[in-house]
Amino acid sequence: MLESLSFDSFLHSSLSLVDTLVLVAASFLGSLVTAALGVGGGAFLIVVMAEFLSPVVLIPVHGMVQMASNGGRAWLTRDKIDKELVMAFLLGGGVAAVVGSLGLQVVSSDIIHWCIAIFILYNCWGKIPDVGLSQHFGGRVGGGFVTTIATLFAGATGPLVASWLRTKDMERFYYTANFSTCMTMQHALKILVFSFAGFSFSEWFGLLFLMIVSGYLGTKVGLKVLGHLPDKQMKMLFKWVLTLLAGRLIYRLLLVE
Repeated sequence: MLESLSFDSFLHSSLSLVDTLVLVAASFLGSLVTAALGVGGGAFLIVVMAEFLSPVVLIPVHGMVQMASNGGRAWLTRDKIDKELVMAFLLGGGVAAVVGSLGLQVVSSDIIHWCIAIFILYNCWGKIPDVGLSQHFGGRVGGGFVTTIATLFAGATGPLVASWLRTKDMERFYYTANFSTCMTMQHALKILVFSFAGFSFSEWFGLLFLMIVSGYLGTKVGLKVLGHLPDKQMKMLFKWVLTLLAGRLIYRLLLVE
């Protein structure tokens, strides 16, 4: 009886205690970074998780943690949410979820890892213009569709959603509220897709609970320092951290091949 109530029984059998602690810490740091700098935490979290989880587990577990993390930010900044914007985004995302679920049936797990690594590297060093399509209904629906398709295969599409949403001189808390709300809905759609595909979230309850709690705490800390960090220097440092982690993932993939 005591053994069944032990902490080890709370964890998934495929993970050690050290693995779990690393993932919980990564969830805290990822949420802090996203809340404080506006974007980047989801990419950091997914590339760290790729060290410990297979692709078929990685995308849905990351989606659940990120949904809770973004949901916390959305709740804490709810007075700034633009309901018309997020509902149009949800419309496009819903269509994408149906279309993308068909593609997941034929994509191999290695392809998903490659998509994650390449997507992160492009986000770090490629050019993603701030298109600001969220100002028009068609752009809002289209943004929801394109970014939701991408998240089903690459996971961390925060930079794409940020590009779609951000406009010049946008107020920081308005951006954080609507970015977080759109990301929450997008991850919710992803969770529905993987649930219908047969993924059992209950098997990962212990890890999910710990990562969600640590992510919420990271959000609280990140919002406290929002606007008080040297954005340019911190974002450059974070780019290099993501680059090294993505490079390590590619190295592992090449070794397997």
